[in-house]
Amino acid sequence: MGKNKKEETPKEPIKEDVEEKNEDKVIDTLANKRDGQVKCPNCGASEITPNPKTGKLRCNYCFTEFEGKELKKEKDIKNLKGRTKGIGTSDIKADADKVVTLRCGGCGAEVVIDLEHATHARCHWCRSILESTSKVENGAVPDSILPFKTSKEDAKMLIELFVGKRRFYANKQFKKEFTTDNIMGVYFPYMLVDANCHANFKGEGEHLIRRYTVSRGNDNEETRYDADAYKVERDFDIAIEGLSIESNSTKIDKKDKTQTNNIINSIMPFDTENCIQYESNYLVGYTSEKRDLNIDNIEEKVETELKDVARHAIIPENKFYDRGVSWKEENFKVNGTQWMSAYLPVWLYSYQVVKGNKKVLHYVAVNARTNEIMGSVPINTPRLFIISGLIELLLGTIGIFLFLVTQSDSDDDPSMLFLLLLLSGFIYYAIMYARYRNQNARHSYERETKNEITNLKKVDELIERRKGLKSSTINNRNDNKLEGESKNIKK
Repeated sequence: MGKNKKEETPKEPIKEDVEEKNEDKVIDTLANKRDGQVKCPNCGASEITPNPKTGKLRCNYCFTEFEGKELKKEKDIKNLKGRTKGIGTSDIKADADKVVTLRCGGCGAEVVIDLEHATHARCHWCRSILESTSKVENGAVPDSILPFKTSKEDAKMLIELFVGKRRFYANKQFKKEFTTDNIMGVYFPYMLVDANCHANFKGEGEHLIRRYTVSRGNDNEETRYDADAYKVERDFDIAIEGLSIESNSTKIDKKDKTQTNNIINSIMPFDTENCIQYESNYLVGYTSEKRDLNIDNIEEKVETELKDVARHAIIPENKFYDRGVSWKEENFKVNGTQWMSAYLPVWLYSYQVVKGNKKVLHYVAVNARTNEIMGSVPINTPRLFIISGLIELLLGTIGIFLFLVTQSDSDDDPSMLFLLLLLSGFIYYAIMYARYRNQNARHSYERETKNEITNLKKVDELIERRKGLKSSTINNRNDNKLEGESKNIKK
């Protein structure tokens, strides 16, 4: 990129259209399965269970395996307008019946389902699967499901390896009681969002020309930078596919002090492009958690996260600005979205630590599609504190000795080494604590969500050369910031 380089002029700044909000387009994702019963395509039996090794359904009589049905949805994200949603995203109605009676399509028996705790059941006479698809208006049934692919045995092995590497500082009671025999396969509720968006970012970028040191007397030196400043503008369309967000109010709260929800969040992303139409037979042998958030509760948070995705997606186009970019204006418009509710599979180990009135639920979670694993292991704090103190005493003493010995040699500057040795115990404690608790583990949705940029227009115009800069980056750098993490949901 040379001086005064100017590329194609971008579009005019976005102007919000002033128009009445159109009604949502609703896709009836469950239209062809209202009776809730699936039969084997080979022998007609209704005793169907999932096979986690293949992700398919299997007949328990003739052992035929078959795929679930393809999810009905709009596939052309670039042309989405307004809001499209699956019927499974319908608002949850508090006044809807919690206990319903369903007639079995196999033998005609009537079976009661408590929708507070389950969305499906088996007929106690003929064992046919029954589900509440006739009650989708209360938001109990999702549009789609992603079948388990990791077996329980494989999940147990992964969890045992993860915890085994963290046994030394693990809580004594936890080590005594730990067993993977009680891990559970859980379907967690999510909203999957596709979006057609337009972004126009304007600001300044800096390109490093020279890095040097200047003397300030008394042998003090300071680093300075010279850089070229450019006017920068990026105007583009972006199609974002499968942004995943928790749709249960408990699990979406990653700062909850009583349970380590960030662990479950961190094992994303899932291969949600392989979601199929919801079929309750896939729930056999697993548990599920109900959705309790509507689109309106999370829409603002989702739009903020979509903007984060766009901001990070354009970073590769700004490589020339090695000192970063400071966006002064960020115009972002969501032209259209598609919402689908989904059940996504997780193998989950949980352990609750109780200290007085304080209770913390620790999770070790495995993505049952990708085998991604993350966990929080309760810590034996006294042991970690004692060993960190011993490290501090030993290495801190060595640090003080080295500092005193090297004082006579004016050419040596042991200050950094001395500082590291002096703080070694604290550093060790922080590293071990982070390794066991993983409090900062998270799903990097801004980088891991699929997206495609089109119609990119760029402006890069030289403004001036700036000399003697003290900071190693441009002032107010924000080209890699995140806003969605701190965005709260609507109650």
